[in-house]
Amino acid sequence: MKREVDLSEISDGKLYGINDMVKADCKDCRGCSDCCQGMGQSVTLDPLDCYRLCKNLSCTMETLLQNNLELNVVAGIVIPNLKMADEKERCSFLSQEGRCQIHSFRPGICRLFPLGRAYEEEGIRYFLQSNECKMEGKSKVKVKKWLDTTDVKQYEIFVFQWYRYLKDLEERVKKENDPTFTNQVSMHVLKDFYLMPYDMEQDFFSQFERRLEASSFL
Repeated sequence: MKREVDLSEISDGKLYGINDMVKADCKDCRGCSDCCQGMGQSVTLDPLDCYRLCKNLSCTMETLLQNNLELNVVAGIVIPNLKMADEKERCSFLSQEGRCQIHSFRPGICRLFPLGRAYEEEGIRYFLQSNECKMEGKSKVKVKKWLDTTDVKQYEIFVFQWYRYLKDLEERVKKENDPTFTNQVSMHVLKDFYLMPYDMEQDFFSQFERRLEASSFL
């Protein structure tokens, strides 16, 4: 979830690269699942998140939307997010014992926490959200290791491309100020990047690149 804030208000004031050490290691969150509850609609998902969920759960995006995800408007564009369930508003993938059932293929925002992304002109850096995680005694860990994803460089390129694409669409939606155009943009994003099945036997990034290049809204 994007926020337009002064980093000094929510972080230690530092920006980190993928090879920097940051005090974020929560010791496997033993006995704690606070960040998996009461998150509202804030755990938004990018196309890679949904690709990973569909692939590892052997299901379709439509099935996920029926059970574990929901759609909401973010800056004028419809984007999926993790659904918080029951009266405690727990992530629908959280077990009764308070453990993540999709940890090995969890979404990017979950991988980041308690880090956040700072989008700059040429790429991404990271910051530590000072007051988001209540776990005490956190230790230092390299950002690259904390992200726990294969091909981090390619992953960062994808995240930045997706951010810039959505940012461009948001600006066009504001400029047009037309509900019909806004609906067309949202349907395009939802259909072409989420609902249209990906080939699970092929590399995700190359498939995403082709869809991005073919986008009628670029």
